[in-house]
Amino acid sequence: MKITTSLFCSLAVCALAQHPELKTGPNADLGGTLLMPPNDEWNRDVSKDAVDPLSEAIIGSIGIDKGLHEDFGLVWQGAPGGIPYYVVSGEQPKVPITFEYADESDPGPYPIPSDAWIEGGPQSDGDRHVLVLDKDNWKLYEVYRAFPLDGGKTWKGSSGAIFNLKAPKPRPAGWTSADAAGLPILPGLARYDEICGTKKLTHALRFTVKKSRKAYVPPASHFASPHKDENLPPMGMRVRLKADFDTSKFTGPAKVIIEGLKTYGMILADNGGDWYISGAPDDRWVHEELTAIRKVKGKDFEVVKMGPLTTR
Repeated sequence: MKITTSLFCSLAVCALAQHPELKTGPNADLGGTLLMPPNDEWNRDVSKDAVDPLSEAIIGSIGIDKGLHEDFGLVWQGAPGGIPYYVVSGEQPKVPITFEYADESDPGPYPIPSDAWIEGGPQSDGDRHVLVLDKDNWKLYEVYRAFPLDGGKTWKGSSGAIFNLKAPKPRPAGWTSADAAGLPILPGLARYDEICGTKKLTHALRFTVKKSRKAYVPPASHFASPHKDENLPPMGMRVRLKADFDTSKFTGPAKVIIEGLKTYGMILADNGGDWYISGAPDDRWVHEELTAIRKVKGKDFEVVKMGPLTTR
């Protein structure tokens, strides 16, 4: 059945209407809210999809004996580990922002609070992502390498993207976002309100690898690699945990995560650590409850059959 844009919109609006209690602030609890429309690619059940012919070779290139790794849930170098976000109302003032890669960025202004949390902390020399969710207009504003100027009255960044979560559209072909693959970041994060609140993971997670291919597949729109080896993973590639993987010995949030990976899998979104899963900071995470996912190895995954490949 063809799903129309208007239906996507109405589904998202209904979902939002069911969560009128959303609060504003840094890493505000989203109460298990599904950010994207139910039929969006991030939320698609891929448990029955065919396996890609290159699955074994690609998994091998990432590492069959390397374990999953939680890139959130602890304090790292003095800052909360993970990618933070900030929830604002529709009345949040928008401020000017300039981009290094303006030709692939959505122009400002962006509703970034002056005290918005920056990934890695204000002194970080890393990715410095800033994510802002407008809960009233259901729009997502994301910036890569974000720096406040004049006390946050203006900002600068390397790249930025605006996503209408009521009716999301893919980035133009070849465009980045605040992420290497050209995808939104927040919908792919492991969040406490889902993993430990509703105890359900109902969407794919964002993950990284050290060495990707100079190529992308839907839903991605951008690559970030000089390597042409076809056995390397392209941006947008999706993997899922094999159906026969035994989850019975896992408990708590680790079990919620790995069971969700059987149904929704993970989407390659950036270069980083191999098999690193991204999540949002939250003071309520108990790191020791997450580390069990490291027992899940690369060999326990398979690549979901990929769509058209873009190499230039």
